[in-house]
Amino acid sequence: MDENQCVSQQEYLSLIDKNPIERKLLINSLNVSYSEFFRNSLTFSVLEKIIIPSIIMNKISSQRKEIRIWSAACAAGQETYSLAILLKEFSIATGERINFRIFATDQSEAQIKEAQQGKYDYLSISNLSLKRADQWFTKSENGYHVKDELKEHIDFSVFDLLNEQYSCPPSSIFGDFDLVLCANLLFYYQPEFRTKIIEKTSHSLSNIGFLITSETERETLLRSHFIEVFPQSAIFRQSSENICQ
Repeated sequence: MDENQCVSQQEYLSLIDKNPIERKLLINSLNVSYSEFFRNSLTFSVLEKIIIPSIIMNKISSQRKEIRIWSAACAAGQETYSLAILLKEFSIATGERINFRIFATDQSEAQIKEAQQGKYDYLSISNLSLKRADQWFTKSENGYHVKDELKEHIDFSVFDLLNEQYSCPPSSIFGDFDLVLCANLLFYYQPEFRTKIIEKTSHSLSNIGFLITSETERETLLRSHFIEVFPQSAIFRQSSENICQ
């Protein structure tokens, strides 16, 4: 309001109603897009040691070939690339060829473009071990660049979780995800919108899929009758009551 010399809220509302550039500036100023590689260490440890191996074993036994993952608020891509690293490392360790596709979405077009580039400064990769940084990134003067062998498994797209037309990213076609990550997002929304986001993401899961939030959002899922698969991990499965709904 100060920058536009508006003396009242009504005057500013009138301005953004008429001026699409100012609308975009306002929306961008409200976006919070912060992430880290392997941000919640317990969650990613459980994913690495328990969840991902169980998903892969289930795929092998059921002869279903592709692991499908939705990173629903991917920001600049750190969460998405962390998942790709875990899957590629499991493949190398076991000698098992793993076919996976990660659908990474964010409502910010700028964040999606940054994620697609996969370029990070030295501070951004501080959570990565030196071994992982060397194996999965190319070092440059300004930081690190994600290698193409991780990128080739990822589909980045702009998607609004409150869009009523689509239940999941259109590029995924039918959902049926083994993992949906919706971490560090729900606490920014009022309860009504949290419920809508939880319903949308959970309905896109396969019957044995996992929904992942952050540790600060655990209580929201527990109140919604989800079952936490490992204490304090923020990794959930739907109860039979939720699946029936």
